[in-house]
Amino acid sequence: LHFWKQSVGKNLGFLIPFTSVLLALIAIHMARNNLIFRPKKGSSLLTTLGVFLNSLKMCCLHYRHLSGDVANWLDRAKENNGGRYSETSVENVKILVKLFPLFGLQLLYRACITQIPSGYYLQTMHSHLNFNGFLLPIAAMNVISILPLLILAPLLEFINTCYQSSNKTPPSPAKFITMGHACAALSALAAGIAEIHRKDYPQVEQTLSGTVLQVSSMACFQLAPQYILLGIAEAFVTPACSLISFCLTPSNLRGISLHFLSLFYGGGCFLGALLIQFFYLVSGGNFYPNTLSNGNMERFFFMLAMLMAVNTLVFWKLSCRYTDLSVELDKGTRQSHLAEKLLQYKACLRFYDTVDHCATSASLEMIL
Repeated sequence: LHFWKQSVGKNLGFLIPFTSVLLALIAIHMARNNLIFRPKKGSSLLTTLGVFLNSLKMCCLHYRHLSGDVANWLDRAKENNGGRYSETSVENVKILVKLFPLFGLQLLYRACITQIPSGYYLQTMHSHLNFNGFLLPIAAMNVISILPLLILAPLLEFINTCYQSSNKTPPSPAKFITMGHACAALSALAAGIAEIHRKDYPQVEQTLSGTVLQVSSMACFQLAPQYILLGIAEAFVTPACSLISFCLTPSNLRGISLHFLSLFYGGGCFLGALLIQFFYLVSGGNFYPNTLSNGNMERFFFMLAMLMAVNTLVFWKLSCRYTDLSVELDKGTRQSHLAEKLLQYKACLRFYDTVDHCATSASLEMIL
């Protein structure tokens, strides 16, 4: 009977993520036509990278007096400064560069998210998984982190709809990101407190995948707050970052902006692995020992919470630039220097056309 319960729990551990991935693939397939983004012609990743490379090249040649002083180093790629790219292309890339601090500050946040399959996983594995005689799969705790996302996503959309219907300005995405980062820091703090609390419980034997482990008798459900906080953080941060990356960039660079965001998300996962390896080496394996109860993994969680708190404060200081980025976008792309010159030329042509028309009318009146 015990073997049957363990087998069922193991199968459920594989069934839950498989079902989640299957449902996600079905949803993506059903909405694939709405998810396909076709950028305008004439703009690509090669053009964006070319602006960076050409700017660096012109900066290196600046000492040979090939171009004068400019306000921004990317301006050296403009044609009127000796570069190879038009003013509109460079101004678009400058707006994209302003999003890099936003992308960079997501690295540490993603490192916190990766604690679910790493640090939080170890905590759950060394906690009491027996629930009324049934051995819960470790993946069941992941469901707790998914539930806030499923609840808050439609709720936040409903709140935005209410704001728009009443002609009020909804909360900016930057505020949601700040709250999400704060929730991630609180999650790491709660994990450290739970780890101290977990080691105070007496040890019991628990069989996982045929291996007998000495685990804490604390119920795994006492770890739920840290999972819930990470779920709330994910509901706040991911949609808001996507919204800023898509809406607050020029239309021909929106796809590239989302690609950069995904790239930094992947970098955050690598950063999480590097942090674990770094603290493991520095502590001599004390943070992640073979027997978890003999180590001090709570110190790792406290360090992660402190770093995430600093990350939250830095983003809070920089969040103002993303609140009014739409205004800067209008100035940068729609009213660039080149566009202003064209408008001036157009106004002059209209003026001269009006003068010529008036002169012609006056001549006809004199003849008559």
